[in-house]
Amino acid sequence: MNELDAITAAAKQAFAQAATPAELENVKAQFLGKSGRMTELMKGLAALSVEEKKSRGAAINLAKQAIEAALTDRRQALADAELQAQLQLEALDVSLPGRQRPGGGLHPVSLTLERIEGIFGSMGFEVADGPEIETDWFNFTALNTPENHPARSMHDTFYVEGGHVLRTHTSPMQIRHAVQHVKRHRALIDAGGAMPEIRVIAPGRTYRVDSDATHSPMFHQCEGLWIGENVSFKDLKVVFTDFCRTFFESSDLVLRFRPSFFPFTEPSAEIDIQFQNGPLAGRWLEVAGSGQVHPNVVRNMGLDPEKYIGFAFGMGPDRLTMLRYGVNDLRLFFDGDIRFLSQFQ
Repeated sequence: MNELDAITAAAKQAFAQAATPAELENVKAQFLGKSGRMTELMKGLAALSVEEKKSRGAAINLAKQAIEAALTDRRQALADAELQAQLQLEALDVSLPGRQRPGGGLHPVSLTLERIEGIFGSMGFEVADGPEIETDWFNFTALNTPENHPARSMHDTFYVEGGHVLRTHTSPMQIRHAVQHVKRHRALIDAGGAMPEIRVIAPGRTYRVDSDATHSPMFHQCEGLWIGENVSFKDLKVVFTDFCRTFFESSDLVLRFRPSFFPFTEPSAEIDIQFQNGPLAGRWLEVAGSGQVHPNVVRNMGLDPEKYIGFAFGMGPDRLTMLRYGVNDLRLFFDGDIRFLSQFQ
């Protein structure tokens, strides 16, 4: 074996022993680098005659090509091995069950709102919607709330620019709905005809400066309104009693109407319920405020209070949700804890 064959064989063996691309490049420098063995042989051609240079140079080039080919093969082999190792590491076992993301569901308060809308919808009530940033007129004045009423205080109400407020109840939606209803039927009303009754509920978010286990700065309310020519307090008692018994699925639920005061109703009453069975049996629990709509409020709707009369009520869906599901802290509804919310799916 001559010198060139020996160098070629040594290079192939060294390449084969290189376990990583970095080691391979280090070995390459020993044979093909600036100070490598093949480079030194090429430098030695300068001392040979022209004829010797031709034959010697050709032989060196053949040996160099063989070494470069062996280097290329080894590089490819190391790259293939690295790829196979990566594929094996990242391989998917298709026999395993798939990773499924659990489906979501409605929030417990949303479930209650849907239930409320469904029950009142079966009684012929429409559902109204309106802005959460309200004017003073719709939030207070149109509802017969005097300028010195505590509800207008900064301690109870969030005020924003332009004299607007974050609505403190959803009663403004009743006024807005009633005003639009009257506009649609103005010609009929002016002609002395019978206006179609206003029968609407107004669920939505409301805002007050309050926060504890049973109060939140943001909470939900659902107001109800029924205006017609002959709508009495008796109708209020029948409608709300039927609603409560249907909502709680308790036909023996007892309701109590306690005299109270609200600027927008006269007479007014707080509504309490009493369960006959279960952990709350025997206790009176306040669930709503109600009353006959005040004549000033009827007048602000664009109607004659001597001809049109009706009732209104307001309840807290958050409170109803707590009672229905046995939750004792309102803040749990708004903490976003999946462990709590997943119980209602």
